This record gives sequence, C-alpha cells and structure tokens, in this order.
Amino acid sequence: MRMLSFARRTTKEILRDPLNLAFGLGFPVALILLMSAIQANVPVPIFEIQRLAPGISVFGLSFMTLFSATLVARDRETAFLERLYTTPMKATDFIFGYILPMIPIAMVQTIVCYLLAVVLGLPVSISILYAVLLNLPAALFFIALGLLCGSLFTVKQVGGICGALLTNLSAWLSGAWFDLTLVGGAFEKIASALPFMHAVEIQRALFAGTPAALPAHLLWVAAYAALSLAAAVGIFLRQMK
Repeated sequence: MRMLSFARRTTKEILRDPLNLAFGLGFPVALILLMSAIQANVPVPIFEIQRLAPGISVFGLSFMTLFSATLVARDRETAFLERLYTTPMKATDFIFGYILPMIPIAMVQTIVCYLLAVVLGLPVSISILYAVLLNLPAALFFIALGLLCGSLFTVKQVGGICGALLTNLSAWLSGAWFDLTLVGGAFEKIASALPFMHAVEIQRALFAGTPAALPAHLLWVAAYAALSLAAAVGIFLRQMK
C-alpha cells in the first residue's frame, strides 16, 4: 500500500514535467525519421527499417535512465527522501514506487517506435507485440540504473553521467548504428560484455526469424537488470540507516 501511494506521487511528479516526457517519447521518433531519410537517399543495410526500428527502440530507453536518475536526485536534494526515511517505508517501497510509473512510459516509447516503423514499411506481424514485451527487461535495466545513479549523484552530475556518458555508451556499444563485427577486436568484446548489444539483438532476432538466439540475450539483459536493481536497493538501505 505504501509503495502504491509513493508510485502515485511519482506519477504526479513525472506529469509535472511534460517537456522531458515529450522529449523522451519524441526523440526516438525523430531518429527513425532522420535515419529513414538517409536510407532513402543512401541505402545502408543497417538503416533498413527491420534493423533500424529494433535498435532505436532500445537506444530510446537510455533516456529513461536520465529521467529516473534526475527524479531521484531531485528528491534527495530537496530532502524529500530524508523525511520519508523516518517513515515505515522499506527500500523496496521506494525502488518500486519509482519503477512502476516509469515502466508504462518505456512501453509507450517502444510502441510509438514500432507504430512509426509500420508506417515506414515494417511488415505488421506478431513479432511487433513480442518486441514490445521483450523490451521490458531492457527497460527495467535502464530505469534501475537511473535509480542507482540518482541515489549516488546530484542533479547536475546526473546530467553529465546519464545524459552524455550513458547515452553515448548505449549508442556506440549497442550496434544500433553500425555492425559491431565490422569493428571487431576489443571493441566488440566490450560490447558483448555489456547489455546494450544484447538488448538490441533480442529485438532484431524477432524480426529476423531467429528465436533460438533469444534465451542467451535475454538472460544477459535480465542479469544486468537484476544487478542494477539489487545495487539500487542496497544504496537505499544504506542511506536509510
């Protein structure tokens, strides 16, 4: 009950910042339109809509990290959380109170990406529904990572770390914009060790008709989501003492 009350409060805070909300939903749309325009004039296999839309649907989730981190950092700086630490609320109440309102936003973002992709030529199939559902582990990872960063850094620091560093990492190491095998070497190994590339490959496997590849990629992303979530809970527990 306490968790749901906190989730309702978080929802109100999110709705008070419609500009950031619109940017988070609209930026992936702008990217798809831009890359599709490039594809129309300079055809590149990686920018074909069947490969482009899955990549951007994951990359767009990186902004959920900035969104959630900023929200937590702001609550910390205003001493709102410190006041709540004196209440019977548990660390998990805080974490899931932040996560619950953000999951629908992440899912809407994914749905918008694929609806636009359909308009631009992506065949309508059950794979789109699976793609939306299987983006959930990636969404949990990005949101949990944001909660972790927001628990450790200030609002200004979050802007640099999540807004610049993380979005660049997810862009370059996900394979959304280029084939990682073309680079190879240590770069590809680092990308394979992180969840970004695996999240994109989950989406692309659905449209490529290679479901056998899904379990390994799903396990990798789910493991990172669980670790980030556990770390965020641990930080909240330490701050509540």
